[in-house]
Amino acid sequence: ENDLPFLKQFDTAIIVNAFGGAGGTIQDYVNVCEVLNKLDIDGVELNLSCPNVKAGCLAYGTTYEGVKEITSAVRKVLTNKPLIIKLTPNITDITIPAKAAEEAGADAISLINTLTAMKIDINTRRPILANNTGGLSGPAIKPVAVRMVYQASQAVNIPVMGLGGIMNGEDAIEFMLAGASCISIGCGNFIDPMCSIKTVEGIENYMKKHKIHPVFWLVAVCGLLFMVFGVWREEIVILYQKAVYICMECIGIG
Repeated sequence: ENDLPFLKQFDTAIIVNAFGGAGGTIQDYVNVCEVLNKLDIDGVELNLSCPNVKAGCLAYGTTYEGVKEITSAVRKVLTNKPLIIKLTPNITDITIPAKAAEEAGADAISLINTLTAMKIDINTRRPILANNTGGLSGPAIKPVAVRMVYQASQAVNIPVMGLGGIMNGEDAIEFMLAGASCISIGCGNFIDPMCSIKTVEGIENYMKKHKIHPVFWLVAVCGLLFMVFGVWREEIVILYQKAVYICMECIGIG
C-alpha cells in the first residue's frame, strides 16, 4: 500500500525479496507468494538462506529435497511472476540446490547470500550478536561468490544472478565472466549510494575499451551459453541497464 506507489515512480523493474519469516514453514512461503502474485511487481526472489534467522529457512536452502519442495510449492501459486531462488553459500556443493531449483520450476537462481560468520568481543568474552552467529556480506565474500556463480552457471540452463561484494564495474564484469546473466548490488549501496550508477559506468567503459557489444557477450567467455526465457529477457536487460535491485522484506504480508 505504501511502498509500491513510491517505487512505481521510477523506471526500473521491481523484484521483491520474500521469505517466510522467523520459524517460517513452507505454507508461510506460499501465503506470502500468493499475495505477491496479485501485486504489480516484476518478479519474486525467494530467500532460502537466512543464516541470521534462528528457526528460519536455512534448512530449506541446504538440501536438495528442501529446495525442490519449497520451490515446487511456491511455483504453484506464483503463476504470473518470474521466480528467482536465492541460494545459500553455506553448503558443500552449490550445484545441488541450483539443480533442485531448476527442476522445481524456478525461472532463475541468485547467489550468493551471506556466509555464516561469528565475531566475539574479547573484553566481554561473548559473541557480538545475540544469536551468536550472523551473515557476513560485502567485498570479503566476493571470491567465494564468483566461484559459486561459475559452478552453478555450468550446472543449470536457467539464468544466474550474481551477487556478493560487488562494488564497481570490475566486480560486476568478473561475475559476468563467471557466468552471471545479471548482477545485484547490496552492501555497496550502503557504503556509497552512487555505487550502482558507478558500476554501470564502469561496465560501459570496459565495453568501450575492449570493443564489446552487447554486454551479454561477456557471459559466454567461460564457455557458458547465455540462456534467456520468455518475457523475462526484457527484465534482465533492464537490470543490466539500470543496475538497480530493490529488496523489500515481506514478513507479515497477507
